[in-house]
Amino acid sequence: MIKIFSAGKIVRLVNSHHLFDPQPGSILLTVSSATEMSDFYHELISSKDINEICFCNSNELFLFDSFSSMFKLIEAAGGLVKNNKGDYLFIFRKGKWDLPKGKIEKDEAIRTAAVREVEEECGISDLTIIKEIDTTYHTYFIKEQAVLKPTYWFEMTSSDASVLKPQLEEGITEVRWIAPKDFNMVRDNSYESIMDVIAEL
Repeated sequence: MIKIFSAGKIVRLVNSHHLFDPQPGSILLTVSSATEMSDFYHELISSKDINEICFCNSNELFLFDSFSSMFKLIEAAGGLVKNNKGDYLFIFRKGKWDLPKGKIEKDEAIRTAAVREVEEECGISDLTIIKEIDTTYHTYFIKEQAVLKPTYWFEMTSSDASVLKPQLEEGITEVRWIAPKDFNMVRDNSYESIMDVIAEL
């Protein structure tokens, strides 16, 4: 199953109707073509009565390719970084707590991009990737261009105890180590996709 945050709603791509959890405001649609998915999506995404759209087809790759065809794809990578004290690295950008991440450059390996973006956005070094964790998906607009962004997340560690330096030119105003016991401050002012990532802990 693939979960996508889109225009204030959740879109799920599932290969079996048994994966659909019927709830108020949710709808299950079996689709057999990209055109069919596009028609349903554009009809329902602005509906005030629907908050979750579940597209079903036995071929999950077909579903993702069909959904992606409606957007420009921009891939990103980032990190959930823990220090020697067991605290986790967060950034504050555009008025919300977030995790460091950024666009993967042309011909750049995903893991390399994840480490580079954390280093650049937080002014940190000595990063070690422990494992790959969740991939999140969300849509947004750049001017009038609809974008789908998959973000590949990695659990990392760092023993760098130097002063953190937010990448101000990227709109980051603060970088902070936050203990798990204080995660409520993040949960109260963050994005649902980030909540999915820290739920991995």
